[in-house]
Order: sequence, then structure tokens, then C-alpha cells
Amino acid sequence: MFAWSSSDMPGIDSNIICHRLHVNPACKPVEQKRRNFAPERVAIIEAEIDKLLAAGFIEEVSYSEWLANVVLVAKQEKGKWRVCVDYTDLNKACPKDNFPLPRIDQLVDSTSGNQLLSFMHAYSGYNQIMMHGDDKAKTSFIIERGTYCYKVMPFGLKNAEATYQRLVNKIFKEQIGKTMEVYVDDMLVKAPKRADHIGNLAESFSLLRQYRMKLNPSKCTFGVSSGRFLGYLVTQRGIEAHPRQIKAILEMKSPSTVKEIQSLTGRAVALNPLEINRQVQTILQSFEERAKRQMG
Repeated sequence: MFAWSSSDMPGIDSNIICHRLHVNPACKPVEQKRRNFAPERVAIIEAEIDKLLAAGFIEEVSYSEWLANVVLVAKQEKGKWRVCVDYTDLNKACPKDNFPLPRIDQLVDSTSGNQLLSFMHAYSGYNQIMMHGDDKAKTSFIIERGTYCYKVMPFGLKNAEATYQRLVNKIFKEQIGKTMEVYVDDMLVKAPKRADHIGNLAESFSLLRQYRMKLNPSKCTFGVSSGRFLGYLVTQRGIEAHPRQIKAILEMKSPSTVKEIQSLTGRAVALNPLEINRQVQTILQSFEERAKRQMG
């Protein structure tokens, strides 16, 4: 059920789900010209490629009609880099998958009133879904030493989130809204009564094993009264507003445009009304009234 490395991930059975691109046949394939990188960055890229090959996520490919470049994106940790693929051209040729993603505000609200919560996160979640055989070559990218394509669904592809959400909705269709809430690869198991939590977890674990989905143990927390879910601190009482968030709202300058009003209103709404003092509620009401007047 847990993956400690990429080698522990067998992948979701492609008969259950796989990622398809549905490239518009009217779109002409694009072969991006290879970008040049400084020697130290070439070393970073090749080290990442070696990891992907060892994990079985990519394979060498020849004569691909679609060809993209890799890009290096700085991580928050100083001196660390993330190797990504520039799928801009490929994504333009793919239609949008309109499969709905859950509303984050509703998911977060549904966590209130539970005595125990467990937070789970998939291990390299997107990479647990296989690419459809007809579309693998379209994910090809070029580096200094050769060309490769993805065997699994990579980050950066259009509709990847929709594909993953479709999978988790299928796996946890009987649990979502009752004992679980799921947003792409973030999962939460909840229980209004402490005594029910073990049973709810066991049910979720059984489904994870059945579908061969692996969790990242370093990003899982089990049987707690509060924790972070989708960027919010959730508790039995609901969302806990951080004092700095409330202070930031109170210190905001008076908005003068519709865009500023909408921005400030959104930030204020993100806080649980039960945790906002009367002054913040008054400011929020004023923002909303002004927005209505300006937007006619």
C-alpha cells in the first residue's frame, strides 16, 4: 500500500484507466528544436533521466513526430531543480477534458464535525497511471544524449488532473462525501465518531490495495484531530484561520477597482466565518456590496 521508491509502484491496471491525448488530427505535429544548456544543467537533466529510466517511467524512442524540450524549474529548496517537459505545443492540439474537479471550498467545509481525520497523498500519483499505447510517442522529448517518451502519465500534460480525478472517483465512489473526500491525489478519511475511524481507514486501505494505488508514507498522517488539506488547516470545528491571515485582511487598503474587490473578497471568504471577528465580517460585507454596485 505504501511506496518507498518508484520501484514499489506497479502502476494502475491500464484496463481500469490510462491517459489518452485525443490529439486533433487536423493539427500538424511540432518538433521543437533542441535547446542548449550549460554543462552543469546538462548533468542535472541526465541524472533525472537516469532516475526515470530506472523507475520504468520512460523509454527511448525514434522517429517521433511530436518532440518537446525539457525545462529546468527552480524548487523552493535553494540549489534544487525540477526537470519538466515543455508540452505547450502538444497541449494546444488536445481538446479540453471537461470532467469536473471537486469544489475545494465544499471539500474543506465537509471536514468539520469529525473527531478524527487521516490525510493521505499518493506517491508520484500521476506516474501511477499508464499512457495509452497509441499516445506514448507523442510525449517524446529531446535532450543532449537522445530522445525519450513517457510510458506513464507525466506532469504538464493537458487533462492529466481530469484523468486522475476520474480514477479516484471510480475507486472511492461509495466513500466520497461519506467517509472520504478526494481532490486529485490528496485524500482525506474522516469519522464523526472516533470509534468509526479504524473501520473507515480499513475500507479505504482495501480499495487502495485492490487498485494497486500506492501512498507516499512521508506525506500521510493518520488518526489526528487536525491537519492541512488542500492548503487549509482543518479541524473538528472547521477551518482554523491563522492569525496572520486575519491581520492581513484587517490591514488591507481600501480597494478601488472591481478586480481588487474580488481579490480581497476571495481571501476573506477563504477563512471560516466562525473564526472571523465582527470587524472582518463588516469589511467583507462592504467589499461585496461595492462589487455589486461596480459590476452593475
